[in-house]
Amino acid sequence: MDLLALADFNLVARHGGFGRAARASGRPKATLSRRVGELEASLDLRLIERGGRALKLTEEGRALFERAGALLTELDETVAAISSGGDKPRGRLRISAPLLFSQTAMGKLAAAFALRYPEVRLDVTTDDRTVDMVEEGYDLVIRVNPDPDESLVGRIFLRDRLVVVASQGLTRPADHAVIPAVVRGSDQNAVWEVTGPAGRSRIAFDPILRLSSLIMVRDAVCAGVGAACLPLSLVSHDLAAGRLAHWGDLDAPAIALWTLYPSRRLLSARVSAFLEHLKEAFPTGTPAELAAHLEA
Repeated sequence: MDLLALADFNLVARHGGFGRAARASGRPKATLSRRVGELEASLDLRLIERGGRALKLTEEGRALFERAGALLTELDETVAAISSGGDKPRGRLRISAPLLFSQTAMGKLAAAFALRYPEVRLDVTTDDRTVDMVEEGYDLVIRVNPDPDESLVGRIFLRDRLVVVASQGLTRPADHAVIPAVVRGSDQNAVWEVTGPAGRSRIAFDPILRLSSLIMVRDAVCAGVGAACLPLSLVSHDLAAGRLAHWGDLDAPAIALWTLYPSRRLLSARVSAFLEHLKEAFPTGTPAELAAHLEA
């Protein structure tokens, strides 16, 4: 198979048409069309439906695009690693990270990485959804408690836990009393099961304020609106300064932040460098380290 023709087909499929691919690559549209035609002839398969205003891949074309994209990326990274000696991070590094971690920590992490590795073009996007790394072109994703995925490998680099907190002016209620609360989004819970110095207990609450960001929730709690359930790292300094009181740890699985990348892809020097960068920033991965980073 002609790998150059395969790369041209992948370029056209990724950009959704010959014209867009030509403009993006600076290559003649006629050349791309001819090369894709030659690939179809060599395979004796129709890969693209002609005649419509928008490009439409055949079933065989979609299958080839899905598989060829990852293989061509891996081949490019292998060649780049060999040509550069394999030890100098360079090129584009695309990362997807969750909202809270991006808002609180990623700015300083990305800046320090950019200063350390000036030949890497770091591109970080914020998204809490599960992204398709290969289809959307990400080199690395950071996720909270991700579901198992055989196509991805990774490791935990940070751990945190949820705690129930309130302003010092709000008295913790007696049993069965309902307290005002600030919650994120459409959380439908009405009771927190917590563990504290006195053992396990239940705190019933009425969500009088719903906000879309945990940072907003923390600010509202500090203002005295009500109690809230928040990551310990986000409120550690408020607890230490006496702005908030700790009512207990939520009885729930711990928060684990993972770095993930495709299992079949060669781990590039730039991905390895960013993983090492995270390890240096959070050597033990505790909530205290993340809290210290947020306040640095």
